[in-house]
Amino acid sequence: MNIDLTVVWAGIIAFAVFAYVAMDGFDLGIGILFPWIAKGAARSAAINSIAPVWDGNETWLVLGGGGLLAAFPLAYAVIMPAVYVPIIAMLLGLVFRGVAFEFRTRTGRLWLWDVAFAFGSTLASFAQGVTLGAILQGIVVTGRSYGGGWWDWLTPFSLLTGTAVVIGYGLLGACWLIYRTEGLLQERCFRLAPWLGAATLGAVVAVSAATPFLSYHYYTRWLHAPGLYLTAPVPILVGISAVLFVRSLSRRAELAPFLLTLGVFLLSFIGLGNSMFPYLVPPSITIWDAAAPPASQVFMLVGVSIMVPIILAYTGYAYWVFRGKVGHEGYH
Repeated sequence: MNIDLTVVWAGIIAFAVFAYVAMDGFDLGIGILFPWIAKGAARSAAINSIAPVWDGNETWLVLGGGGLLAAFPLAYAVIMPAVYVPIIAMLLGLVFRGVAFEFRTRTGRLWLWDVAFAFGSTLASFAQGVTLGAILQGIVVTGRSYGGGWWDWLTPFSLLTGTAVVIGYGLLGACWLIYRTEGLLQERCFRLAPWLGAATLGAVVAVSAATPFLSYHYYTRWLHAPGLYLTAPVPILVGISAVLFVRSLSRRAELAPFLLTLGVFLLSFIGLGNSMFPYLVPPSITIWDAAAPPASQVFMLVGVSIMVPIILAYTGYAYWVFRGKVGHEGYH
């Protein structure tokens, strides 16, 4: 049986991106929610719930970006100049977050680092969404390089996707705190979750409604057979997840809201993948056009086959060790 290594590598990159969204999304969400979390013990508890894992979560961002460079160098060379501004903004936001994590308990100016943590989290999340929108709406390619302008990424659609990611990460953060905390902080997140859930659903609907009209390729994938048969289950499952989410909050479930929110992100990611495939740089460069030589793909696949299971193992072990409820002084 012949295996298309290009498709395998596209799957690896997609897995790394979704793993990053799933794992780093909720800790970015906690930063987004920071202005709505009471000062003092509640904020300390929120920070402590992610302190052991937040930096490890960003491993997947490195794998996704590094894998794109190594496995699809042409796509990397075209995409990066098109989204330099939001990528730089994202990195600056992550720097603000990292510095705030280290300094907020080591200085008397706690308010300053709380602001930096909230600002960095929101900026990084918004920039990720803008980058997604900029790629999805299409990139101008001239020959084998980026042919657009410095501000082509800035459109109403990219601003919509940026806002959608911020809202969605905020929901993930609230659901994580419902699961990992108790007392007044958990109650606060129970009150925030329905509003954030409704806003997230609205954002998903808005982005989904706009996407088919960006390109004829997207339009046929979403609204014409046979693509319609693949995409139709996605909004149906999102609707079912939304109903289950409301029911889980009404019965005060702690883990279910978080898992259901991750499910909505997964369904949205599947819809995105179905829209774009086989293009890596819409509307002109496919995964096969951008792929590295087969010998390079095989060489890198050996390393990934060794390292990804190790990363998954130590990540799973970290989450297992630091399971349970957390208070402002640490884990119970």
